[in-house]
Amino acid sequence: MQFKPENLVRQGFQIEYIPNMPREQILGRLHEFDSLITRSRTKVDLELLEAGTNLRVIGRGGVGVDNIDLEAASRRGIIVLNAPEANTVSAAELAITLLMAASRGVTRSDKLTRNGVWDRKYLGREVKDKTLGIIGLGRIGTIVANRAMGLKMNVIAYDPYIASRRFELLGVKRANSLEELLPQVNALTVHTPLTEETKDMIGARELAMLPSGAIVVNAARGGIINEHAIAAALEDKHLFAAGIDVFVEEPPKTDHPLLGRDDVVITAHLGANTLEAQDRVGSEILERVCAALNGDVSRGAINAPKMDADTLEKIGPYMKLCERMGHMLAQLEIGAAQELEVEFSGRFPGDLEPIFSSVLVGYLRGILEEIPNLINARALAKERGIALTLKTSEDSEDYANEIKASISDGKRVRSVAGTCFGKQPRLTRIRNYRLELAPEGWVLICTNIDQPGVVGKIGSMMGEAGVNIAGMQLGRDEPGGKALFALSLDAKPKLEVLEKIRSLEFIESAFAVEFS
Repeated sequence: MQFKPENLVRQGFQIEYIPNMPREQILGRLHEFDSLITRSRTKVDLELLEAGTNLRVIGRGGVGVDNIDLEAASRRGIIVLNAPEANTVSAAELAITLLMAASRGVTRSDKLTRNGVWDRKYLGREVKDKTLGIIGLGRIGTIVANRAMGLKMNVIAYDPYIASRRFELLGVKRANSLEELLPQVNALTVHTPLTEETKDMIGARELAMLPSGAIVVNAARGGIINEHAIAAALEDKHLFAAGIDVFVEEPPKTDHPLLGRDDVVITAHLGANTLEAQDRVGSEILERVCAALNGDVSRGAINAPKMDADTLEKIGPYMKLCERMGHMLAQLEIGAAQELEVEFSGRFPGDLEPIFSSVLVGYLRGILEEIPNLINARALAKERGIALTLKTSEDSEDYANEIKASISDGKRVRSVAGTCFGKQPRLTRIRNYRLELAPEGWVLICTNIDQPGVVGKIGSMMGEAGVNIAGMQLGRDEPGGKALFALSLDAKPKLEVLEKIRSLEFIESAFAVEFS
């Protein structure tokens, strides 16, 4: 669809399109406009926001908003929107293109033919009846799965944050871990955001789990699949080929080990670069900005509308508490969420909806490439097949009010509760264990057999690992039964320390949770 702003003009909007406008001119004229639409080139920082004295809405064509100071925009009550769906088809099709080109040796044949060598002896690979493994079954991963099934491929995916019924609806087989997924696939593609959890998710160990002759594709974010590990696996002939659109450093240096290989198909971060995607981006972001100027911020909002000072004073501490409770639930290594329930006990000073949505914001943060907020959190949860329940009760057992958030994967339930002492958020219960804990920094949470010396043993292990303990909270069901303790830490414990703790016979579970 070609971009046609005429309908918006007829509705009374005045639209001025100025490509490649110098920053000095933007600073000089921005006060004339109610909204600004930009791509990644323009840095919308504090200086620009201060110049835009009448700005109400900022639109970012595409997904990323790294070039926009979201905090400064939010403080000024400026809504920031994007159009993340516009690029999904193009990104998915490029992943399939890289897979097909890698499987048929397109790069190699193209290079040889241009150099005068007509080599018809090369044998490629068909994809029909082969198994494609997908890591990340969000919007793009879903389209890739559909396209692959259209090529008569079998599809299996790993995404711990997508409910099982979503897999069933798509006709995609579910893998519950990378260890289960990788040995089954002939080709692997990744479609996740780049986070601390996904950085180098696929390294030498994981590539070695793939069957010999597999193909890997990365058209998501540089660094999800370790580039040097890919080069080594290709050199050893363990991998047949690779398709790469994204690198850790872009553009990659000329001596990068993948650039000189003819068994690697390379594109220059072109996932969103199609005429159709660019048309959709322009049309969608303009439509959303104009809707926002008319008061409708239901589509594409990156930051929530600024609350008035009175509302924020009343419910702000509870929103902060609930966002951290939700973020904690996302780190407790439960399976894909099927249901999230929030129960409010006692009386609360204001509307419960933004407090409830704050749990979702915390849970979804770090899982998605999109930025969850009070506006889009419910829709994003629905996309992932998460059923939402809000319960209320006028009575609260031990506090004036208390909020309990529970998440279930259909087999297990994890829960956490909290309240606010004035403006200070406090966790009051983890599972069924009572405690009072400030949700700040790093916290080690362990459930254990209630016997002497347990906390001392774990404390010694933290000391040996060079991790200082800043505070401690204890809870138990009955003497000699089960207990829980939470250690506030000054730093993140290493994974090998956590594994060592989990191996102790008196430890039932151990998790390191970050509250940011």
